[in-house]
This record gives sequence, structure tokens and C-alpha cells, in this order.
Amino acid sequence: MKTNYIPLDKNKHSALKVKTQHNFEFAKETHLASATLREFAQIASCMPIAFIKDQPSGNFHSIAMLGLEQSNNLYFKGDKWQGHIMPMNIQRYPFDVRPDGDKLGVFIDENSVLVGEEEGESLFTAEGEPSDYLKNRQDLLGEITNSELATQRFVKRIAELELLDEVQLNVQYANGESRNVTGIHSINEKRVNELPDETIIELKNNGYLGAIYTAMLSLTQLNRLAQLSMDTDKPIRAIKINVIEGTKKEDAKEETPSA
Repeated sequence: MKTNYIPLDKNKHSALKVKTQHNFEFAKETHLASATLREFAQIASCMPIAFIKDQPSGNFHSIAMLGLEQSNNLYFKGDKWQGHIMPMNIQRYPFDVRPDGDKLGVFIDENSVLVGEEEGESLFTAEGEPSDYLKNRQDLLGEITNSELATQRFVKRIAELELLDEVQLNVQYANGESRNVTGIHSINEKRVNELPDETIIELKNNGYLGAIYTAMLSLTQLNRLAQLSMDTDKPIRAIKINVIEGTKKEDAKEETPSA
């Protein structure tokens, strides 16, 4: 069912409840998830971190790669989540923070199977105040929002420094087939090492230098994606990373990921 986020309203939703015991099945078709700066280290221990470019704004966004094909989350298998880490962007569902007039407000997906009036944690007390459960969700949403703002500043800075390269992932399947996945960007280690000392100090002081190296190291988790594919109907034998330069981009068979 298509998502439909609406502003959470204590009058309209006084009887609303959210199921907290579930298997995150809603994420089984999510192959990319937003990754914020504060969770880079955790995500990098389990998933590749990459960057995608928003069209037509040209802004970059950091993402955790959960799969290599649309609607195929390799971390969801056997009706449960397989990874030891889950991006906060998935943890927050069915809630979100979105513009509501001249301010940000809490929204909820009214079409979610987790939302109803029969079962789960109440969102409001009998007096119309946020329940303890909703307060915890609001705290998480506030934490995510603040981290997203910090992440935007980080990604903008590394883009300004021209540290991002568009890369092509050459995916080779066990059955002999192969395909190229493009639309992904990664940090160029050589250009990071060539930065002047004053820029390195600036990045270090802002907490960006560690995030840069974490993102680069996380690409080793592409091997984990291949490993997770082994018991699917299309196991991956190898994934190679190639930087797209000049005419290489035109020659590539594009399969652009979308968030």
C-alpha cells in the first residue's frame, strides 16, 4: 500500500496506536536508506556508505546501500532483519519529520500496517498529552533531524572540495551474467591526501575527517552484499568499483539507484 504521511494531531488521532512488535517487513523492498553523520561508524561496520546526487538540485546525499537492485533489500531475509545495524531512517518508521506550515512537525503514515486503534502503544494519554512511547519517538525524530542537518553541511563541504567521484559498480553474477550500476558517488582517497594542511585541520576540527575515512572504508562492505546474495535466486560472485571518467559514463549501462 502506498505511504500517506499526514500531520500527527492529538484530536484526530487520540485513539491511534502503533505496533512495536514487528519484523520490519516494511523495509524489505528498500535498497537504499538515508545515512546520517552520527551513525556512519555503526553503519560502516555492516553496510557500504555512498553518495547520490539529487536531480535537478545537484545536491548530494549520503546513503547506506542495502542492496544493488531496486526493491531488493539483502538485509531482510527469512521474514526478519539480518544485519546487526539498522539505519535510523528505517527505525523511525512509521513516523517522519516534515514541514508543517512555517515549522517542522511530526507526521505519521496512516496507511502503515503498524498503525491502527486495536493493537500497539498508544500515542496519547486520556488527557490528550503525548504518551511515553510518543515522547521517545519524538526524541528519536529530533535526534535524526539534528543529525541530518549536520550531515547536509558535511556533504556540502566535501562536494565543494571536489572529493566525490561518480563510480560504476560492475556486478558479476555466479551464473555468468553481469551488469553495471551507476548513479553512485564515492570519496576519492587520492584527492583527500592531496588536500592542504589547513583544509585537513579544518575537516578534523569539524569532525569531518573521521567521517571521510569511515565512508571510504565502508565500501569493503560491498563484499557483505555479495555474501548476503548467496542464498538468493541471483547470487553475486564479485563487485568491482570503477571511477567513471569522460566517455566511460556514456558507455556505461546505467541503473541509477534512487533513495
